[in-house]
Amino acid sequence: MTGFAPKQYQQGALDSVRSYFGQCHNLGSPGVAFTATTEALWGKGLAYHRIDGFAADMPYFCLRIPTGGGKTWLAAKCVALVNTHLLRSEHSVVLWLVPSRAIRDQTLKLLKDRGSPLHAALADAGPVTALDLDEAKSLTRATLDTSTVVIVATVQAFNREEKDGLKVYQSSGTLMQHFEHLAGPQRENLLTDEGGAVPCSLANVLRLRRPFLVVDEAHNNRTDLAFSTLAAFNPSGILELTATPDTEKTPSNVLHSVSAVELKAEQMIKLPILLETEGDWQKCLAYAADRREQLQAAADAERRTGAPALRPLVLVQAQARSKDRDTLHWERVLAELTGNQGLGTEHVAVATGERNDLPDIEKKYPRGIADEACPVRFIITQQALAEGWDCPSAYILASLAGTQSETAVEQLLGRVLRQPEAKARATQALNQSYAYVMSSDFTATASALRDRLVAGAGFEQKAVEEFVRAGRQEQARFDLSSRPGRIVVQPVVVPLADAPQLRQLPRPLQGKVEWNRKTKELTIRQPLTEEESGQLAATAATETERAAIVQAGEISRTSAVEVRLSPAERGETLSVPGIGLWTQGELQLFDDAEVLDYPFDLSGYDAHPTQDDLQSLGIADRVASRGAIDVTDEGRVKFGFIAELQRDLGFSYRPEHWDEVKLSAWLCRNLPDVGITHASKWAFVQKWLRTLLREPGCDLARANRQKFLLRGLLESRIRALRKDAVRQAFQHVLFGDGRRERVKVGGEFQIAFDPQAYAPNADYDGDYDFRHHYYGRIGAFDSREEFECACWLDQQAARGRMRFWVRNLVNKPGASFFLQKADGRFYPDFICMLPEGEILVVEYKGGQGWTDAQDDRDIGGLWAELSNGRCRFVMVRDRQWRQIEDALG
Repeated sequence: MTGFAPKQYQQGALDSVRSYFGQCHNLGSPGVAFTATTEALWGKGLAYHRIDGFAADMPYFCLRIPTGGGKTWLAAKCVALVNTHLLRSEHSVVLWLVPSRAIRDQTLKLLKDRGSPLHAALADAGPVTALDLDEAKSLTRATLDTSTVVIVATVQAFNREEKDGLKVYQSSGTLMQHFEHLAGPQRENLLTDEGGAVPCSLANVLRLRRPFLVVDEAHNNRTDLAFSTLAAFNPSGILELTATPDTEKTPSNVLHSVSAVELKAEQMIKLPILLETEGDWQKCLAYAADRREQLQAAADAERRTGAPALRPLVLVQAQARSKDRDTLHWERVLAELTGNQGLGTEHVAVATGERNDLPDIEKKYPRGIADEACPVRFIITQQALAEGWDCPSAYILASLAGTQSETAVEQLLGRVLRQPEAKARATQALNQSYAYVMSSDFTATASALRDRLVAGAGFEQKAVEEFVRAGRQEQARFDLSSRPGRIVVQPVVVPLADAPQLRQLPRPLQGKVEWNRKTKELTIRQPLTEEESGQLAATAATETERAAIVQAGEISRTSAVEVRLSPAERGETLSVPGIGLWTQGELQLFDDAEVLDYPFDLSGYDAHPTQDDLQSLGIADRVASRGAIDVTDEGRVKFGFIAELQRDLGFSYRPEHWDEVKLSAWLCRNLPDVGITHASKWAFVQKWLRTLLREPGCDLARANRQKFLLRGLLESRIRALRKDAVRQAFQHVLFGDGRRERVKVGGEFQIAFDPQAYAPNADYDGDYDFRHHYYGRIGAFDSREEFECACWLDQQAARGRMRFWVRNLVNKPGASFFLQKADGRFYPDFICMLPEGEILVVEYKGGQGWTDAQDDRDIGGLWAELSNGRCRFVMVRDRQWRQIEDALG
């Protein structure tokens, strides 16, 4: 299997990393760069948190990716970005830190496997050598000079208190070659032993090479005290990847956050989770087995039409064995499955501390448990499966241990969430996950399950409310935590002559009822199950009162429960006409300005470096040659972190002294642009470089040192030239004469809002009760005026002037409407569905933003003009609601 194209959310994360690295160089301070980058990306600059024990201004950031989002693949893709855009070096050393040996072994195996997507992602960095820590202890200088070296290890492996960890800091004859011909600043910066000598140790090799740290599953790694020992290696930066970053004790700098909704929209995970509770453990297993058979039948039907083979698995969480009491341990569960459920022994595997069948399965079948020939359908575990175990065909969790074991539930839920092949199936049932939990309290179980998804899998609270649903309609009435504020339970009052004996009831049931001694009334405040109604009725004194309680219990779970569904939940559709464009004889959605037909030949443009280019090169040269960035009170030179990093890497990775032709060839190779012919790019680069080399003080040695910066300047120049060409074509095609023949609105091009794809970066959490928003969630507003505009729209919907409206999101597939411009996309604030099906788009602009929004007004006006009356567009400022009023008609 080779590499694959990144999903949109993955590309977004990679773009954020690239932007941050660029700002680190532009601004000189990674801390300032983090705040500036988050401001540009999300509209709000975030504070930068330093990490104790490390350099104060070291680049340190986090990618928050929920379970099932491909964190490891993203980390591998980031290595090339680290080399090119942060270190500006052909090669580097990466310390890839994982929380356990099992995950270390699995990660290293995949990084080395040339057929794995992980290896393909890592190969973006060019020649790569992946090693474990033992192999790194005999690392040669030639390997470091000719490839990017990735060392996969646990944090604990660097602990000086451990025997293996101590070897990292001890002198080794095999490493002596790394310490020959060192520059003075390099030698001064090395670690010394207790006697003051400089050991030829792996620790000092790493310190010379300024390793970049990739911390996988950071929520497990950062809590270890041994993490602080890594500061001894003088790292060039830290990238954390986790579903649940720390926000309090040691706050992570979250640069980019991905939601579970985005993973669902891009077919990475199976949602929603359909939950059923059952007090009888045998029935719980039977329900899970029946569901598995239904899924298998659906998978077999799909395969007959050409779909890949699929064997859905059930993960059964058994109870621990106890000496003091009888429990539902793995042997009892195995006996039930192979006895009463009629499964063959070959259909059930056990993975517990007492017995583990998985290693033998891995040896027997080429693809292990996922192999088509493997007969296993059920896997019985207890606390957790082996770390690193992965099988996306696991669909069903059957928990006989409840949801109290947090770690086990988190891990097992994560096992059933991944979508096989990261591609949705034709049958909806195969795009969902299933949980059967032995419990008599659905409400508490659903709430606990949601809490574990938030705390362990990185789901957002608002999203998880919708992604855990009742599997049986009769239990849906008890799911009060699924739609906070949108489920209203009317109290049911029962007059009684005597006080009922409520203390005899289970504590959860006591919390659902209330006795008023003065009025002698029993009030049922939450829905009761039939069993709970019977238990409550048994506390009454007479048969008549008992019958009244049973009747009241039925009312409490039926007519007393009012569920306020959003338009999306009611099945209403929202689809907005997009702009279509005739291109090369074909009508296609206009979602990329690059589809415009425009001439672009680099050979016709001025190839001289600009004054800004020369200034950037001058600044970079001062940094690389240890130019002063600041001066201490004592008069010593003080370097900024980026300046010091570039200096140290300049010592370690000495550039090759290429001639003009070889350097031009390297620049062309590293300027990928499919829309430019090689000949025109080669001519442009050669002329640009030749002109640069004629500048005073610039020679080939300097150009070689700064080739990554040269590549960046050329890339920016070509991008700017292309943007000008695109802008001219855009104006001609969309606004020139004859545009009605070239541009169409609507028809087959509709941008549909997915009922389950709404994933705002931040939710509105105010007190205003929006009742006509298309989704149950509402994205946060950018300003007070924008919030007031939303309130006004909701009030118009309440008066029947529109059916519903939606807070449009930016760059969220399935929940975003945009209009393509020459230099980006315009995402209006609000989309309104009018009574007769027309679409009204509303954009609110503050006074300062109005002047810069002319191109937004132009494209919005064109879209409405060409829609033949189906669409209307309004841009409002200064609370001029009258403009929207006029558009409503």
